[in-house]
Parts: sequence; structure tokens; C-alpha cells
Amino acid sequence: MSIADCLFCKIVAGEILADAVHRTEGLLAFRDINPQAPVHILIIPTEHITSLDVALDGHRDVLGEMMLAARDIARAEDLADAGYRTVMNIGADGGQTVHHVHLHLLGGRALAWPPG
Repeated sequence: MSIADCLFCKIVAGEILADAVHRTEGLLAFRDINPQAPVHILIIPTEHITSLDVALDGHRDVLGEMMLAARDIARAEDLADAGYRTVMNIGADGGQTVHHVHLHLLGGRALAWPPG
């Protein structure tokens, strides 16, 4: 798949609308269109990175920024006191269906473990 065909790159470019909740130069966070919890937000780098498995050492800052953005968004969504989950799926067996690094932020209900 090319970057031109990447769903998340199209969202970053504004070609596909998304319900954005947070944006910086390096990140975009938006509500998932198929939420698995009352709050389900995807946090993505604006740069196309196919998977955590192919991320470079130079991506360290943006990957860290994703985690801190999850913390800040969870606080803004009133999830921090009750708790929340962050998940990054990698590869087919890991459940990755969009080949652009993304972090799921889930909360607003008790989340079971193991997730499935």
C-alpha cells in the first residue's frame, strides 16, 4: 500500500473528515468511527510510519509524544481517575488493520483482560 492510499494520511491531509480532539505539528488525535468503548480515540503521527515494527530510532520523540498525548487526552475526557487503556496493534496477528502507526485510547467503562 502506498502513502497515497493510506486512510490515516488522508485524514491528516484533510481529504477525509474526522472528529479531531487534539492536533500538534507531529500528531493528530480523533474519535474512532467504530468505537469499542464510550471513549475511543486514535492518536497518530502526521508522518506516515507503517508500523511500530519498522519505526526508526529517529521516531522516538513522536512515539513518546503519542503516549503523553494519550495521557493529556484521557485527562481532558475525564478518564484519568477511573482509568483507561492504551493499545497499539502491530501486524496482522496483532490486529493492525490500518498500516499507519496508531495508538488507541479507550475508556469510559471497565475494560476486561485479556482483551481477546
